[in-house]
Amino acid sequence: MPEAAPENITLEMIREHLYAAVLCDALDALGLPNQSPRIPIVPQTGIPRLVGRCRTTLWADMAHVDPTPYELELQAVDSCQPDDVLIAAAGGSMRSGIWGELLSTAARNSGCVGAIVDGAVRDVDKMREMQFPVFALGRCIYDSQNRQRVIDVDVPVEIDGVRFRTGDLVFADEDGIVVVPQEVEQQAVRDAWTKVHAENITRDAIRDGMKATAAWEKYGIL
Repeated sequence: MPEAAPENITLEMIREHLYAAVLCDALDALGLPNQSPRIPIVPQTGIPRLVGRCRTTLWADMAHVDPTPYELELQAVDSCQPDDVLIAAAGGSMRSGIWGELLSTAARNSGCVGAIVDGAVRDVDKMREMQFPVFALGRCIYDSQNRQRVIDVDVPVEIDGVRFRTGDLVFADEDGIVVVPQEVEQQAVRDAWTKVHAENITRDAIRDGMKATAAWEKYGIL
């Protein structure tokens, strides 16, 4: 029988035992089929897993001299809390590298555990040396000043039509990114935990020679 989910599943337990696809499956089963962007936001610094709570920033392209450069992005970084993941919703713009070494350093000092960027980053070698997890669409050498800026923080943002809110659980790995709304987090995490352990039983049965069809009919897990 699958292992029963613990009463309290912490972020550390989620990091150790779960993965993005199983959380996506759990959300599907709860009637939430649009919690993972379908665009290739991938690891940029060699760290393939990132788990924490969203801290949202909304970005816009600009074509004028910024009278207060970096103002809101610095406020967002400095106000991060332990286990926050900085979400940079930039609409997929590759106009500049909006995240880099200095922001990563400041964010880490505030307790931030990584960043997810719907756009471009730079200083990748420095962030890799820091072992700071960054997921992004790609890279751009240009500085963000006078090219892109944060226009709001801690507001609901969308990446590829998927809504991210400050405080929501976010899980990113090499399969993709999944955001878990706070309202269903406890149930989704418990369901994912149960499914992971059921998958282990199914995999062991198939490894021991059971046919896939028979395993599906017996366990209902695939």
